[in-house]
Amino acid sequence: EATKKEILRFVNCDPEKIKVIHVSVSPLFHKADETFNKEKPVILHIGTAPNKNLAGLIEAVKGMSCKLFIIGEPNKNILQKLNEYKIDYEVFVNLSEEELFEKYQACDILFFASTYEGFGMPIVEANIVGRPVITSNLYSMPEVAGNSALLVDPYNIDEIKNGINKIITDGNYRDELIHRGFQNAEKFHLKQMSYDYFNIYKLLLN
Repeated sequence: EATKKEILRFVNCDPEKIKVIHVSVSPLFHKADETFNKEKPVILHIGTAPNKNLAGLIEAVKGMSCKLFIIGEPNKNILQKLNEYKIDYEVFVNLSEEELFEKYQACDILFFASTYEGFGMPIVEANIVGRPVITSNLYSMPEVAGNSALLVDPYNIDEIKNGINKIITDGNYRDELIHRGFQNAEKFHLKQMSYDYFNIYKLLLN
């Protein structure tokens, strides 16, 4: 819906002619139980383009006991900050879908508070696996996450830090996010997407 609204800002089109169909999640992803590591949680971060807000996460976890799993190749400035702040981290590149799933299994929190997204598949992938999600309150991310994630202003470092601390320290809230995540993921099942496409084709034929 967020992308639809963007299109309508620039194109003079009947809104009813734009149909929104979400992306379905790979059937490879499934629930994977894991004991949450409160002492030193692993925070998974996917993507290293500027909009992915890795720089914001680094500033927020400065001085915090945690480890970052970074999917993608960070630039020199990012690596310099990681080392300057003495943040424990690992970098993974060119992962297969199976290897990416393994990183979801091994993490405690998904951080996906981008400054811009057209969709936000990692939110749903983490929902399915059973990991709490921190995401952005901008663009498509609130729509994709629903009530299954902690929403933050991606430009507000204190808000990001407080959000991470809340998930680490508040077990009841964390469990509630995970429970809502399983419910949210149901909306992105392949069967639902197939049904939506079928209805559009039927509408066109008529």
